[in-house]
Amino acid sequence: MSTATQMQPTSDLDTLSINTIRTLSLDAVQKANSGHPGLPLGMAPAADVLWTKFLRHNPKNPKWFNRDRFLLSAGHGSMLIYSLLHLTGYDLPLSELKNFRQLHSKTPGHPENVLTPGVEITTGPLGQGFANGIGMGIAQKHLQALFNRPGHKVIDHFIYCICSDGDLMEGVSYESASLAGHLGLDNLIYLYDDNQVTIDGPTSLAFSEDVTKRFEAVGWEVTEVEDGNDLLAIENAIRNAQSSTGKPKLIRIKTIIGFGMPKQGTNKAHSDAPGGDAVKETKRNLGWPENKDFFIPKEALSHFRSALKTGPKLEKEWEAAVKKYAKAFPELGKTLRETRSGQLPDGWEDALPKFDDVEAKATRAYSGEVINAIADKIPQLIGGSADLTPSNNTQIKTSSNFEAGRYANRNIHFGIREHAMGSTMNGMALYGSVIPFGGTFQTFSDYMRPAIRLAALSHIQVVFVFTHDSIGRGEDGPTHQSVEHLAALRAIPNLALIRPCDAHEVREAWRAALVRTNGPTAFALSRQKVALIDRNEFADARGLHRGAYILAEAEAKNGRSAKPKLILIATGSEVGLAMEAREKLQKAGTPTRVVSMPCWEFFDAQPAKYRESVLPSNVKARLAIEAGVSLGWAKYVGDHGDTLTVDRFGASAPAEDVLRDYGFTVENVVKKAKKLL
Repeated sequence: MSTATQMQPTSDLDTLSINTIRTLSLDAVQKANSGHPGLPLGMAPAADVLWTKFLRHNPKNPKWFNRDRFLLSAGHGSMLIYSLLHLTGYDLPLSELKNFRQLHSKTPGHPENVLTPGVEITTGPLGQGFANGIGMGIAQKHLQALFNRPGHKVIDHFIYCICSDGDLMEGVSYESASLAGHLGLDNLIYLYDDNQVTIDGPTSLAFSEDVTKRFEAVGWEVTEVEDGNDLLAIENAIRNAQSSTGKPKLIRIKTIIGFGMPKQGTNKAHSDAPGGDAVKETKRNLGWPENKDFFIPKEALSHFRSALKTGPKLEKEWEAAVKKYAKAFPELGKTLRETRSGQLPDGWEDALPKFDDVEAKATRAYSGEVINAIADKIPQLIGGSADLTPSNNTQIKTSSNFEAGRYANRNIHFGIREHAMGSTMNGMALYGSVIPFGGTFQTFSDYMRPAIRLAALSHIQVVFVFTHDSIGRGEDGPTHQSVEHLAALRAIPNLALIRPCDAHEVREAWRAALVRTNGPTAFALSRQKVALIDRNEFADARGLHRGAYILAEAEAKNGRSAKPKLILIATGSEVGLAMEAREKLQKAGTPTRVVSMPCWEFFDAQPAKYRESVLPSNVKARLAIEAGVSLGWAKYVGDHGDTLTVDRFGASAPAEDVLRDYGFTVENVVKKAKKLL
């Protein structure tokens, strides 16, 4: 641990610029009568130093690939980043700052990457941005190892993050910090707003650990800045962090929350509008015109807007360097261009396995085969597991482990850190040019739900590989058996949950995930073997892309097609059960249609005409079969239908015994189906 020291006093322009950030943030919060002024006022000096002296970015092109990434993990202080974006020339006019926290504005209460130009990540739930940064660090290190060559550093920048006391209290920050230290991610420079205040009061109410020792223990380099207004000490700390190698860096900056406010340094300065009188007093304390709202001095604006000149220049110089690189390394240059654009390589679908001659396996095993069939064709694919690699079948066999100093490899051992795995995967996707995937047992999706939700909210391409998807988990019992998780995952908007029934649907599930770039995809994969379905006799598995399709049509006793009197709807491992029950029902004279429904979200997005063709409204006898809770199935089976589901926890026994005891037998399906007739 080191301490940064001051070298010279603050200039008038520095003071003017810092107080511009502070008062813009204060005025926006007051106008909205809502928000968190404390962090922007306390961290304005550090942000000013970072954005005017270090940050390499281009306001004219927020997505310039080799830009530094700036993350505001403490998303409640969103007016800090909105003020900086407006002042430095991003497409965020002053009118948007005046519209802070209002309907349809580009300045929501917490930053959202899909709404505001220059906002890299969606933050607010504390700790998430902290972990996203670790994911970005992983992605950058990987791409550097793949593409950089001596004399050609085409990927060369830093990832900066402002984090808070609240971020460090959340468990996900510890999980991800531990991973970052283990991997030696020295491209990370985190500025810790060490103001020792939260909403309830002083952090001493619940937080008394030695943060420096904690981070040093997990492999970080820690520097302390004793005064958050000491610009040169902050500058010195950042400069030293840039030159230091081998470890991620945390700079502890001791700040005063709500600096300048009447109640600075207390929880009263943390959140909510301060009130008109307090705003005026704050401006007096800062030497600012009291009656000028959203006032931006010309000198300060000119200072910040220099980014409009330096940014395009930096990008132009970089593009020229990339051209030289592409001439020196044509194949690498082509691959870099493709990955930057987000395009999948030509002919990648040809690498998908055909599964023409396949044996009965669990769908998790088929997923592993797909991964290894396409991995060499799609270099963007990188991922791993939360210490369940052999069970999740997530290993790329042609690659070694991603480790410190071996960043070109593609198998990531996230450790037993499900939450951090999800959040770092989000960071990798938000960085760009990689498609991250990560596996764990489906019941542990509970541990990473906040990250799954933010992936959906952020509209990013992440693949969650959840295996052991039901009471078919067997002997490990109810703690490990997924019951309510299918319903819980389906409840997340913009998440596509796919539960494939056989090898062919697994292939199509991966195809769907790889072309779905505007949201995350989750797989629910079985531990137990699934039935073999003859795709020459029954429907093509490409029906998966429509969410549900007629797998087997109803037939009369003579074998000719007939209008269905009964529809069996099933997902995953229960599709084979539905197919067996169909045979018995048809032999008994009941024309029965089987609908495979691997993805509710895809089906609900289909035109009404298609949905009616699969589930005709005049067929009231419908039975849904799924080894999960019944919640949600009513909209597909209707008032006259029924479900064979699991509305209680599982049990510890061999899988076949548990499934039989819970009624997942051909005889019980037939019995329940006949009652509907």
